[in-house]
Amino acid sequence: MSTFKAPKGTYDLIPPYSATYLAVRDAISAPLRASGYGYIETPGFEDVDLFARGVGESTDIVTKEMYTLTTKGGANLALRPEGTASVLRAALEANMHKAGGLPVKLWYSGSYYRYERPQKGRYRHFSQVGAEAIGAEDPALDAELIILADQAYRTLGLSNFRILLNSLGDKQCRPVYREALQGFLRGLDLDEETVRRIEINPLRVLDDKRAEVQKQLVGAPMLRDYLCDDCKAYHEEVRELIGAAGVAFEDDEKLVRGLDYYTRTTFEFVHDGLGSQSAVGGGGRYDGLSEMIGGPALPSVGWALGVDRTVLALQAEGIELDIPAPTSVFAVALGEEARKVLFGKVTELRKEGIAADFSYGAKGLKSHMKNANRSGARFTLVAGERDLAEGVVQLKDMESGEQEAVALEQVTERLRAKLG
Repeated sequence: MSTFKAPKGTYDLIPPYSATYLAVRDAISAPLRASGYGYIETPGFEDVDLFARGVGESTDIVTKEMYTLTTKGGANLALRPEGTASVLRAALEANMHKAGGLPVKLWYSGSYYRYERPQKGRYRHFSQVGAEAIGAEDPALDAELIILADQAYRTLGLSNFRILLNSLGDKQCRPVYREALQGFLRGLDLDEETVRRIEINPLRVLDDKRAEVQKQLVGAPMLRDYLCDDCKAYHEEVRELIGAAGVAFEDDEKLVRGLDYYTRTTFEFVHDGLGSQSAVGGGGRYDGLSEMIGGPALPSVGWALGVDRTVLALQAEGIELDIPAPTSVFAVALGEEARKVLFGKVTELRKEGIAADFSYGAKGLKSHMKNANRSGARFTLVAGERDLAEGVVQLKDMESGEQEAVALEQVTERLRAKLG
């Protein structure tokens, strides 16, 4: 055993379990790839100010949870705690908004880092798949993203999730609401940190999970009562489009996302089988973020879905994904000459697109066949010196146990026919 262990709050993904994570990533990204979203990858760390400005200085993410470092050159960097600010920064830097028609539609997948108290479903290093549609203010775009996330979860077989939906208003109506909310909150008996939050980002107080805070929030002014006509009409269209697509959602007037940059549409995917960490993903519209980080006005919308949380949701529903065995054919060679011939045959099969593996190391037939079983391969090729003298190999069907001698030069063709 190694002297070293994975850092607290992190995990290693190892086979065969890791195959589920890959399948989840593929399932989430498949509807995006089929809807005009191009893949983008950004660095694992960025200038710390990108997140302070974009995510919001008053958020827990920036004040308590960011991993920051100072380089030898004196630059202040942070490991990325979320994906949107990085993707928007990359799109602006590459002038993607000037290259053609808007919106710029992008999807991404990667690891993110937050210094949080580790618990089931909440890690310090976690994996997400996200999507951003940059540069267009259109309710159909908000609806599209919610529908695509719903589609991804349905293809995985998930059904016990709910979509919560709200509108946070815009720069016209939110300040009026903010003032009314602050007036209400200042009259409550709250701890020092929450009192400070009232002045910086009062909407976040609504999101406080503590029962003693929620009790006091009864009768708080509601944002829906303050929405301007434009925001109301926009939100109504988003709701209509989602409903018309057959996607069920719940209006949640208390839903606020934990990042400062959200405006108008905000939504969250929650799964009731995950206990207190019920959110599996979420997102919304962020019309002012581009300007916050020094770009032009580019209204945008996006979401991120947690891969770890989605895997936990699958477990909660007892869903086992149908993941094909990584190996279709496993070769077992008995004797030196057979090793050379079968290794050549494995190389040839791989070139033909057939997933093949080889039993390495000097072992007896029993050990080699154990390796073949472990591989999950449908067929095993076995050859000894006598087989080679006759110009054949033994092809064994690992499901039925049937075995047949196949001429060496016909092995690839025979396997292709059997594997369909």
